[in-house]
This record gives sequence, C-alpha cells and structure tokens, in this order.
Amino acid sequence: MNEQMRRPRLRRWVLVMSALILPCQVAAQDARTIVAEAQRRNQSKSQHYEGVLQVFDAKGTIADKRWTLDRIGSHGDSKTVLRFTQPAEVKGVALLVANHPDRASDQWMWTPGIERDRRIALQDRSTRFFGTDFSFEDLEERDVDQYDHTLLGEEAIDDAVTWKIQSIPKPAQSSQYTKTIAWIRKDNYATARIDSYVIARVVRRLEFSDIREVQGIWTATDTLMTDLQRGSATRLTLDKVQFNLPLKDDEFTVQALRRQ
Repeated sequence: MNEQMRRPRLRRWVLVMSALILPCQVAAQDARTIVAEAQRRNQSKSQHYEGVLQVFDAKGTIADKRWTLDRIGSHGDSKTVLRFTQPAEVKGVALLVANHPDRASDQWMWTPGIERDRRIALQDRSTRFFGTDFSFEDLEERDVDQYDHTLLGEEAIDDAVTWKIQSIPKPAQSSQYTKTIAWIRKDNYATARIDSYVIARVVRRLEFSDIREVQGIWTATDTLMTDLQRGSATRLTLDKVQFNLPLKDDEFTVQALRRQ
C-alpha cells in the first residue's frame, strides 16, 4: 500500500478515535464543573444553623436533641463547630472540624461532663458521631479536587431533574468510602441525595428535602441520613438559618469549645 492510500485511512482512524475519546473527556470535565458550581453557589462568609436532631433506631425509637452549627471559610477550607444545646445530659457536647483543601480534616470533640477534649484520630473517622448515623467523616467537607468525578447521566428526584455524578477519592485521600454518587439538581445546583459506597454496596444514604432559598442560597431544611447496614436513621431539621454573620476565627478553636 502506498503512502497516498495510507493517509486517508489514517485520518479516518484519528477521527474515529477522537469521536470515542472526546465525549469521555468532556463528561469528566462537565462533572467536575457541576460539582464546583454547586459548591460555589452554596458559598457564604459564614453560616449559622439551629435545629432538631432525631435519631431513629431499627425499632422506631426516637431520641431528640437540639443543636447549633456555626461555620466560616470557603468550601473545603473552613471551620465548623457543631454543639448540642438540649437536653441537659448532652448540653455543651461539641465537635470542631477544621477542613483543609488538600487533606482530611482535623477534628476535636469536647465532652463537658468529663471536662475533656479529644482529637478524633484519622482511623476513627468511620465511627458514629455521638450516637447518630453520621460518621465523623460525614461531617467534614472535601474540596472538589480531592476526587475524580464522572457524569453518569440524569435522573428525576422529587420531580426535579438532576445530574447523577460519581466521585471517587483520589489515591492520596483517605476515606472509608470507595465512592459516592450524588444527585445535583439542574434548576438550582442544590444536592438532592448522596449515596456512599463500600465496594459495590451502598452503606449510607443522605437525602435533602424542603429546599428553600435563604438569603440567595438554596438550603435544605430537612436532611435524613440512613445507615442501610444498621437500619437506623438520623434526621436534621433546621428552624433557623442565617448567612454572612460577623463570626470570628477565634470562635473556632479547641479553647473556644471549652468556654461555652
């Protein structure tokens, strides 16, 4: 076969391969762009939440606690303090989470009954936080670039069209989960659901509902975490939401946990 005959075949082969490869590259880029935009739209200088936490065990027994959450910083590079305020036996128990854009968070828990704070070791992040169905890892934020994202398609959840996006932790990132799949609404970029996997099995499901626009930010005021292995669930209901309050960095320290 001479050179002139080879060139058209070579050009056709390049075009075919480009047609096969390009959609995968675009989809990967689109998935990351969607996740980054969802994080951007949820951004504020600070956040303050108050609400009720209900833990439902496999028998349907309910335990209620009131809690507050304060947060400052950008997504994945922020600090959060979650504190229980009622009933009396849990009042003052608090968790400080310092999130980092390039690694797992630092976490400390304060228990006033024994006047002790303890650092949550990395190997303990998969354990349950204070009897809830959230693990310590579930309470941290991860920057978009700590994962490889893939767009799996579109699905409808609660009559809202969503992007279905798979996120796999990069090799350098420590996680109890093999992957997560998130459903992000196309109309407002609010997250509707997150399934967390170990190998091929969903172990936790986080569902967001009653999504309202508060100060220009779409906010889920009802969040349900289900532990599919235990058959238990924890519901967080917000009755107060505020953004961009004048919170100070020194309110997010281990010393501040002990003062309140």
